[in-house]
Amino acid sequence: MDPKETAEQSASHLFTCRSEERRFLFFNRVNFDDFSAKPPRISRRNTSRQSEETASHHHPSFKVPSLSQTMDKYAFYLRPHVTQLAEQQDADEDDFAKDRYGLFPMFQSQQKLDRALVRVQELTPEKAEQQIWVRARIHTSRAKGKQCFLVLRQQQFTMQALIAVGDCASKQMVKFAANLTKENIIDMEAVVKKVDQKIESCSQQDVELHVERIFVISQSEARLPLQLEDAVRREGDEEGRATVNQDTRLDNRVIDLRTTTSQAIFRLQSGICQLFRDMLINKGFVEIQTPKIISAASEGGANVFTISYFKSSAYLAQFPQLYKQMCICADFDKVFCVGPVFRAEDSNTHRHLTDFVGLDIEMAFNYHYHEVIDSITDTMVQIFKGLCHRFQTEIQTVNKQYPSEPFKFLEPTLSLEYKEGVAMLRAAGVEMGDEEDLSTSNEKLLGRLVKEKVWRE
Repeated sequence: MDPKETAEQSASHLFTCRSEERRFLFFNRVNFDDFSAKPPRISRRNTSRQSEETASHHHPSFKVPSLSQTMDKYAFYLRPHVTQLAEQQDADEDDFAKDRYGLFPMFQSQQKLDRALVRVQELTPEKAEQQIWVRARIHTSRAKGKQCFLVLRQQQFTMQALIAVGDCASKQMVKFAANLTKENIIDMEAVVKKVDQKIESCSQQDVELHVERIFVISQSEARLPLQLEDAVRREGDEEGRATVNQDTRLDNRVIDLRTTTSQAIFRLQSGICQLFRDMLINKGFVEIQTPKIISAASEGGANVFTISYFKSSAYLAQFPQLYKQMCICADFDKVFCVGPVFRAEDSNTHRHLTDFVGLDIEMAFNYHYHEVIDSITDTMVQIFKGLCHRFQTEIQTVNKQYPSEPFKFLEPTLSLEYKEGVAMLRAAGVEMGDEEDLSTSNEKLLGRLVKEKVWRE
């Protein structure tokens, strides 16, 4: 065999051995200042010595580096990494709060914690100095020196939390909190503290949380497809500031529904249905559930959705009118229903919807149809009053993004005969007959005229 080829093979084998030694030293943190000690793997050192002897025998001018020389060379490159690991371990050993923060393992219903979670909306000055647990999402975070400020969000309510280096929090704990990304769900133990100056950016403005423990329950992606502060920004409010388009909202609907505005809108929807039910049930109405897939069009066949129903066709119900009237004839006297309505109206206006939730009532009157009108108007007034008294927080939240004038209504409701409305329109310069239907523009004008007259008087 060629002496040069033998030497190259021996050198290659020695390099493999040295690589194994390097990996051993790196992962086991061997002291690099003590390379004169006995190498960790005797068999490989002996093999290397045999390789050196073989190489020298076949080619005396070839000299393979010794173990000590090779390790000194590797130590130069590995020392910074090992030093970093050592510093990290020392820091962990000095972190007195390491049990007070971190990633919480998945629950999997393995244990029952005797822990009561307080709602963010319940944190008021009356709970000052109380130690509580709260679960919320991280809305924003801001590190400042040895402190970290978090804004917690729970549905449409927000609150500020403070983590500062002290008896309960270490530097590592503050750094951990500062590196948490938005939308993480966390469990936090904290003390409720009053603040001297109102926190204008939060819904809970009079108190903040001083954090003692913080654990991540569910992690979010570091990069989100949209920012919630952009999704609640009023369009045209600030030039140059980002807003979220409708297509982006729909493509990421789950995140969009987390905004305070979306949360408030859905609660207002729910509140309207709840108030509607409560009022009618108190008036002796019975709620019914009607079919939504029918075999024939119930109100004409021009504006219905046709669907495939096994081997035949069916239709989506336009309106529950037929079923309500059947119940009245069956001596129910008063019925109502809350459910979806489908209308195949190919009109792109805000007055036409193809799919919406209908609030329907039907009742028998004794002597005059005004009995029905009075029942409907009283129900509407009670819904308006309930929204103002019980959902004022949600209304204010929606107004921040979609400002509007305060809603006004009369109690009892103004009753205006048709001929009186026509007379008001004619006095305003509108030409129309006594029996002519109101156009959209005339209907809007009549509403403005009535509002001006009523509130002026």
